[in-house]
Amino acid sequence: MIALLDGILSTFAAVMIMILMIPLLLAAVRMATGPGYADRFIALDMLTGIAVAIAALTMIVTGRREFLDVAFGIALIGFLATCSLSALLEKKKEDL
Repeated sequence: MIALLDGILSTFAAVMIMILMIPLLLAAVRMATGPGYADRFIALDMLTGIAVAIAALTMIVTGRREFLDVAFGIALIGFLATCSLSALLEKKKEDL
């Protein structure tokens, strides 16, 4: 019974990884072509969120706990990048 549930969960996680590739691609395009800096910062934050979700789902598919460490690292770097880039945006607004 548990093996069946594990197989279903792994299959569901693999499908979700494939589905998450669509918003990942769209956010990457938005980051590259965004009309302003704020749009690019929001796209970067969205990219890190999707990457954390993909790392967590990969942990479910493979069964290796190291991917949770990867997800935590991506989340931490994404948070610091968002904070620093928002400070840069505020400083840029003050200079104008």
